[in-house]
Amino acid sequence: MVDVDEALETRIGEMARKTKEMGIPLMIVIEGPPASGKSRLSNALYMALDAKYTDFMATRPPRDIDLRYPFLQRYWNHLPKNGDINIHFRSWYAQYIDYKTRNIRENVRTEYVDIKQDIDNFEEMLMNNGYEIIKFYVHTSEEVRSRHIEKLKSNPILKWKAEEFEEQLDEVDYENEMQHFLDAPTGCPWTVIDFEDKGEAINTLFSTIIDRLEARVEDEEKADEPEVDGAFSEGYEAEFFDFDFEKEKIKKKEYKKILPGLQERMREIQFELYEKKIPLVIVYEGMDAAGKGGNIKRIREKLDPTGYTVNATGAPTDIELAHHYLWRFATDVPRSGHIGFYDRSWYGRVLVERIEGFASNKEWNQAYEEINDFEKSLYNSGAIILKFFLSLDKDEQLERFEDRQDDPEKQWKLTDEDWRNREKWNLYVEASEDMIRRTHTAHAPWHVVAGNNKKYARITALRKVIEACEARLEKE
Repeated sequence: MVDVDEALETRIGEMARKTKEMGIPLMIVIEGPPASGKSRLSNALYMALDAKYTDFMATRPPRDIDLRYPFLQRYWNHLPKNGDINIHFRSWYAQYIDYKTRNIRENVRTEYVDIKQDIDNFEEMLMNNGYEIIKFYVHTSEEVRSRHIEKLKSNPILKWKAEEFEEQLDEVDYENEMQHFLDAPTGCPWTVIDFEDKGEAINTLFSTIIDRLEARVEDEEKADEPEVDGAFSEGYEAEFFDFDFEKEKIKKKEYKKILPGLQERMREIQFELYEKKIPLVIVYEGMDAAGKGGNIKRIREKLDPTGYTVNATGAPTDIELAHHYLWRFATDVPRSGHIGFYDRSWYGRVLVERIEGFASNKEWNQAYEEINDFEKSLYNSGAIILKFFLSLDKDEQLERFEDRQDDPEKQWKLTDEDWRNREKWNLYVEASEDMIRRTHTAHAPWHVVAGNNKKYARITALRKVIEACEARLEKE
C-alpha cells in the first residue's frame, strides 16, 4: 500500500493557482470502466483543487432535451473560462460509446466515424486556443472490480451502486471501444493509470498533471509577442464582389408579386423542418448597410416565432472574451427542427478581429479550419447551413449612410464605428474574400449576393434558402 504523497498534493494546488493567474483553462478527462476506481481517483483530485474555480462534470446518459442538440453541445455549454478547471468524469468518449452501442440517432444524422472526427477536431481546436487538456484512462483488473462490486453488494446502503455497475457492464462494450481511442494517434495523449493501489494511482495522476502544467507555464513564459498586422496585401483586387450592379435588380411591382408566395412557402418549410427535426442555420455577413437585417426580416416575416431565433452579434462581453471565441455561438445553436438566424456571426474572428488587430495572425489564420470543423459538426448533427454575404459598392454604401444620418427614425442605425469601418474598405474586402475562399464548403456553402438593390438581394436569398431546404427534405 502506497500512501498519497503530500508534496504532490501541495504542488498540484500551487500549479492550479499559477494557471489560474495566467488565465490558462484546464480540462481533465477521467475515463474508465465501471467499478475501476475512477470515482475515488476523481474525488482525490477534486479535493486537491480549489472549488472556487473547479467544476466536476459527470457525463450521464442523454436526456430528451440533449437529443435535440448537436452531439458536443453539452461540452460546449460547460466549457471552462480562462483560468478555470473542469474535471470530466467520463466525457465525450463515454457519450460517443453510449450513442454508438445503443445506435442513438436523434441528433446524429451521419456515420459515427464522422462524429469521432468531430471529437478530434474539438480537442485540437481547444488546444490551439490555449486550453490544456489532460486525459486519463483508469485500468483495473476484472478480479479487483469484481471484489469491489461484491463489497458494495454486501452493504444494504450501497447495493444499488453495485447493481448499477453490473448493468453498465452488461449493456455497453465500453473497454473494447475505448481501446480504439487509446491506440489512435492524437495530439492529446492518454495516460493509463492502474488502480491496483489507490495511493500509487493518485500519485501518478497528480505527478502527470503537475508535469504538464509546469511545461505549459514554461512555454507561456518563453512565448514571443504575436504578430497582429493582419497580413494584408498591397493593391489587392476584388474577385468575388466585382458585380455589374445595374443588372442585379428587380422592379418594385415584380418584388411585391413574388415575395408573398416565397414567404408562404418558407412558412410551410418551417413546419416540414420541425416535423423532420432538421435544424436550419442561416448566417449573414456583408458590408455595413448592405441590408442583412432587412433580408432576415423578409425570410422570417411569416414564420412561427416559437420556432426560430435571431442572433444579432455585437462586440463580445467580458465573460465571452474569457471563453473560446466560438463558445458564445456554440451555446446558442438551434435545436432540432428550429431555425437560427445570425446577423453577423463567428466570422468576426477573420473579419473585424483580423482588421482591427484583436486577433493575432496565428489566431485568425487557424480560425478558418476551426470554423470549417465547427460547421461540419453542426452538419453531422443534422443541420442545414447556409451563409450569405451581401455585397454593395462603396458609393451605394455612402448614400445609405447619408440617408440614415438625415432620417431621425434611422439615425440609431449609424454609428461612428460605421464611418471608421468605411475608411478600411479595402481591408474589409480582402478579409471577406479570404474568408469566402477558405470557408466555402459543400456542407456550408457561401452565397455572395449583390446588395445594391435590396429587393433583388431579398428575393435571391429567400429563393436560395427554399431551394436548399427543399433539396434536403426530398432526401429525408
